[in-house]
This record gives sequence, C-alpha cells and structure tokens, in this order.
Amino acid sequence: MNTPPPPHTSVRRTRVAALASALCLLVSGCSVLGAADDAANGSGGGMRVTLVTHGGQGDAFWDLVRRGAEAAAAKDGVDLTYVGDADPAAQADLVRDAVRDKADGIAVTLAKPAAMRGPVAQAKAAGIPVVGLNSGIDAWRPTGLLEYFGQDESVAGRAVGDKLDGLKAEHALCVVHERGNVALEARCAGVRKTFRGDTDNLYVDGTDPDAVTATIASRLRQDSSIDEVVTNGAQFALSAVEAVRQSGSRAKVATFDLNKDLVEAVRDGDVQFAVDQQPYLQGYLAVDALWLYRTNGNVSGGGTAPVLTGPAFVTRSNVSAVARFAAAGTR
Repeated sequence: MNTPPPPHTSVRRTRVAALASALCLLVSGCSVLGAADDAANGSGGGMRVTLVTHGGQGDAFWDLVRRGAEAAAAKDGVDLTYVGDADPAAQADLVRDAVRDKADGIAVTLAKPAAMRGPVAQAKAAGIPVVGLNSGIDAWRPTGLLEYFGQDESVAGRAVGDKLDGLKAEHALCVVHERGNVALEARCAGVRKTFRGDTDNLYVDGTDPDAVTATIASRLRQDSSIDEVVTNGAQFALSAVEAVRQSGSRAKVATFDLNKDLVEAVRDGDVQFAVDQQPYLQGYLAVDALWLYRTNGNVSGGGTAPVLTGPAFVTRSNVSAVARFAAAGTR
C-alpha cells in the first residue's frame, strides 16, 4: 500500500485496447463470450475492465499497479479503464460508475472495506465479476469478491519484526501515513507481534512530504532510544532518511514497498531493506484473472484462498537483481 493523494483528486483514466481485440470485433462469429477462441488467441473479444484503486495520479506505487494492469490488458485484448480516488466514498462511486457503464469485470482495492460492500453487491447483482488487489486480504471474501491478489500484510509485518530482531534493533517507530487504512495498520501490528523490542506507531499526513519529514524528525529528537524507523511506502522511507539526518538520530531506516529511487537508497546503504509486494504483478494478475474467468472459467485460489504477491525482502546484497526492472518502471 502506498499513499493516495488528497480527497477529490482528479481521476486518471487510461484506455488500453490491443490489436487482437479490434480484429476480433471485425471477424464475424466472434461471440460475446468466445471462450475457446479468445483463450487460444489471447483476445478479450471486446471485454471492458475497470480497475478502481484508492490511489491516484502522481504516486509511483500506483503507477506500477497501472502499468501491470495495462500490460495484461494489452496481452489479452482488454479495454481497460484505470481510475482512483483517495476518498472511500468517491472510490465507491467510481465502482458504481463502472456498474452503470456495464463493465465486463471490475477490480478494486479494499483499503476501507466498509465503503465498498454496497458497490460490490451492486456489481454482483448486475452479473459483473469483481476481484480484489493490494489491500483487504481479510475482507475480500466477506465483501463477496471472486479472487484476491496481494500481500498478507500481517505476515509481512511479522517478517519485518523478525528481520529487526536479527539486526539487533531495540526500539522501532512504525510510520502510518493514512489513518484507518487496514493494510497499514496490519503491517505495524505484525511488526509488534514478532519484534522483541518496543514498537510505537507514528501517524503522519502522507499527502504532505515536508510534514512527514518534520514529524518523524521531531519524534526522533524527542526519543533518542528509537533506533529503527519503519515506513509504509518507498517515498516515506526517503523522508525518514532525511528526518534522521536533520535530527542527528542514530536510527536506521527500513520500509515496506519499493520504487526506483528506493532501490538506489538500498544500494547506497541509506535504507536497510525494503519489503516488495510487487504492485506491477498485482495489477497484472487482477486484469488477467478477469479475462481468464470470462474466457475459460478459471478462478485463482478456487475463490477461497488469496494469491500472494509478497513479501520479498530487497536488501543491499540482492538489490542488483531487481534494479534494472525498477529502472524500467515495473518493480
């Protein structure tokens, strides 16, 4: 998970249509379902998918999700609409828009699951399959989603706690950039479960990078016992590095999530490690799953188990293996 922009941000729409889709529409006998032919030829048969996230324009994390979704859409001949809004009510309205638009499939994130129950129920009533990605691993089945692709945030948090024990840390500050986001809270709770040292949460305004740096620096000045700052997004890790510098703290920095700039920070030793949940893969799998469901009736995990995309640790010792993909904008 990463930070969304402020509520009521402008919506980005991306349309992707592969040549295979256009050809399919021109060929007589290309059915609405087209299961056998579509599966064999990689054509969505004019299938329209809407991906609705709680992220938005200008966030590198969500750019990765979008690129993965676009890659799957191009491969499958799917017409993709990508939209996002930080406000849960506005995100819910975007799902309702997709239902009214009679999309053939919808993919959603469940950062605030309660807001999505009604719109998902409307989609199901209209016969539109809905899959989940990125956030809401504990809520996707109760919400009625067909499949889920993402990281188990509690498991990831516990893995970070174990990692901090191995690094001999004693007092961790877990920085939450969006209050009430179930995924971020689960991460910090997971750290607390396994880390043998002290863990405190620090809530910051993720929409204001300067404020994030200032708030972390202030806390570090107040408590010199903090020797580890754990952030919940790559850009916040870079803010934490600056906060450590400003405060004169001895704290180290680690983070959930990865981007191109964070790769360099790990390579340089400014950030100890990153937990990669592979957002590109999440977007790719969500779109591809809807295509597979339509063309071949496939349901990943049997509709009862999530498909996990993380956690994977990126450290100074293995960062070179992902650096070229990060530079290309896919990790």
